[in-house]
Amino acid sequence: MRIDKVYNNNLVLAKGEGEEIIVMGRGLGFQKKSGDEIDTSLVEKTFVMQDSSTTHELMCVYIDLSPVEIEVVLDIIKHSQEVIETNFDTAFYITLADHLHYTLQRSRENTIVQNPLSWEIRKFFSKKYQLGRDSLKIVFEKLGVILPDDEVSPIALHFINAQKDSGLVKQSYQISKIVTDILGIVRLSYRNVF
Repeated sequence: MRIDKVYNNNLVLAKGEGEEIIVMGRGLGFQKKSGDEIDTSLVEKTFVMQDSSTTHELMCVYIDLSPVEIEVVLDIIKHSQEVIETNFDTAFYITLADHLHYTLQRSRENTIVQNPLSWEIRKFFSKKYQLGRDSLKIVFEKLGVILPDDEVSPIALHFINAQKDSGLVKQSYQISKIVTDILGIVRLSYRNVF
């Protein structure tokens, strides 16, 4: 497989049998140019693009990321795949990378976003919640950035959404929504915040 275009050190576009393929891997595009052979030992993930809009969306997100942010995303996904024994689709790579990029930006600006469903996510999706915690640990290990615990739940939601076709996820989401609605009613009735 040959490189068609180098986007950054970790991301290249290749052509393979009439298809556009986005190839990711640490150092894959380092000192490479169009026409160079791809070092398959460096390939961590490939995306065969079915349509140009997906290609464009993925490229827009990953071009904004620094090489180390891409490494962090790949490490988080690799760890998660080992823990929950699943593969993720292209959309997951896009949403997680985009979320991580803007989370780091908010962290630099000292902006904290709270998730009102944190308790429910921790309760009903404990494994995905733990993956959110693990993700914060990976961010700290790779970037030295301490993200607030409020980021665990939003990251966990990415793992939950990645497996949204599961009936359990849909049922658990409905339960979480009902609990949140009930708490809202109680708050209004007693004019109390808890």
